[in-house]
Amino acid sequence: MPPSRPKLSGLQREVLALYRRALRMVRTKPEAAQPKFRLFVRYAFHTQTHSVTPRNIGAIEHMLRRGRAQLEMYERKEVRDVWVSKEMREWEQQRSG
Repeated sequence: MPPSRPKLSGLQREVLALYRRALRMVRTKPEAAQPKFRLFVRYAFHTQTHSVTPRNIGAIEHMLRRGRAQLEMYERKEVRDVWVSKEMREWEQQRSG
């Protein structure tokens, strides 16, 4: 029998669903821009994770609403590229070792 995972709260499921949706959006973008979009999504989620405690429900709900609205904008076909800052690139370098 595989080890059981702790059950996720509704908010945790919503955050994971938004992250998966964002990663799926990356695959709809031009191939040359996909690495930048992927970095943008990863950076946004990972840095936001550390800015709020899991018990701050109001802040998490606000971030989910803001994230959904932002993702809807990036999902548009007219959006073909994204700007990646020096800070994002440095963050990626630190994570990759």
